[in-house]
Amino acid sequence: MRVLVLGSGAREHALVLALSKDPEVVALACAPGNAGTASLAETYGVDAVSAESVVGLAERWKADLVVIGPEGPLVAGVADAVRAAGFACFGPGADAARIEGSKAFAKDIMTTAGVPTAHSEIVDNPARLDAALARFGPTWVVKDDGLAAGKGVVVTADLPTARAHAMTLLDDGHPVLLESFLDGPEVSLFCVVDATGTVVPLLPAQDFKRVGNGDSGPNTGGMGAYAPLPWVPDGLVDDVVTRIIEPVVAEMARRGTPFSGLLYAGLALTSNGPEVIEFNCRFGDPETQSVLALLRSPLSRLLLAAAQGRLAEHPPLDWAEGSAVTVVIAADGYPGRPRTGDTITGAEADGVLHAGTRRRDDGALLSAGGRVLAVVGTGDTLPAATADAYRKVTAVHLPGSHHRTDIALRAINGEIGLPVPN
Repeated sequence: MRVLVLGSGAREHALVLALSKDPEVVALACAPGNAGTASLAETYGVDAVSAESVVGLAERWKADLVVIGPEGPLVAGVADAVRAAGFACFGPGADAARIEGSKAFAKDIMTTAGVPTAHSEIVDNPARLDAALARFGPTWVVKDDGLAAGKGVVVTADLPTARAHAMTLLDDGHPVLLESFLDGPEVSLFCVVDATGTVVPLLPAQDFKRVGNGDSGPNTGGMGAYAPLPWVPDGLVDDVVTRIIEPVVAEMARRGTPFSGLLYAGLALTSNGPEVIEFNCRFGDPETQSVLALLRSPLSRLLLAAAQGRLAEHPPLDWAEGSAVTVVIAADGYPGRPRTGDTITGAEADGVLHAGTRRRDDGALLSAGGRVLAVVGTGDTLPAATADAYRKVTAVHLPGSHHRTDIALRAINGEIGLPVPN
């Protein structure tokens, strides 16, 4: 199978790495890729959001399967164009990708499907903001209604901070979504879905959105993750699939926008049970790096079955024993304006996935983004996997970089508890 992966981050490096180990993959390309994917796959400098460019590459390269990593091309309809050109494509069409592209659309789907989620309200006029804010709190959740790469959300107990973020979004012409705060620990559950409505869940994971230890500082695109979750109750995945994923998939099909690809449920395990924080229409980053590190089934076969509507025929997934932990190394200044162009050393080791990197003409590896590298450790236990990840982190040098030192620590210490049921 010839597989073309679209995207340039550590998520795509993880996908390419898994596919490179797949005996059924005879040729592999990544566009536009990064310095890490270039060692595993052919690289093509196309604009991943341009349907015409992507289809042209798929035709020239004779792809058997196109895998779209980021949300931008999906929301822009690139998957629709790829399928219309006759190629198998893993990723939802533009209408279905609105489950991530519009939080208002996602809320409407969930409400109609009877899926538990936070109470919410859309504000699109500054004159209505203060009255709306008064209906929420004392912890305010303020979100950009559109795509924001994981950084359009502010969760705060400070009303002026909540108001300031909302006004910034409104001043930029973005509607604001206000939500009630959900108590309880968060879980990310990836589900591979095909157009027939078949759902295949992957391992649950937990990511770390805030930039600093102890969940301090502003939100980021994700500073680390681990999988599986030793503290989740038995039957959680089956319960989420039955009560949340399948009803949402059925409602989307009923509306004539069947979902095919990766449906990512961001959940809070509240005192009322699992509730949805958000849906994404693609593999999450950095959770993908941990989850795929444990997958033993051929990835290409799974993604192709979803693309062709044959998931019901796919055998049960095979997972490695043990755990995987991902630690993100970020550039100086991130999640604000990151410093780029610094030389990186030690990033060629196993388990180091590239996100914001590029090669200089002389071969030196340089930083080229905010989240620069994702370092993955594995082990028979969660403590062993964590130690492996941080051992690898210490071998990487990027001037001014920073990373969290507490990824998975609360789980290791048994400090994650579930709220008492109401």
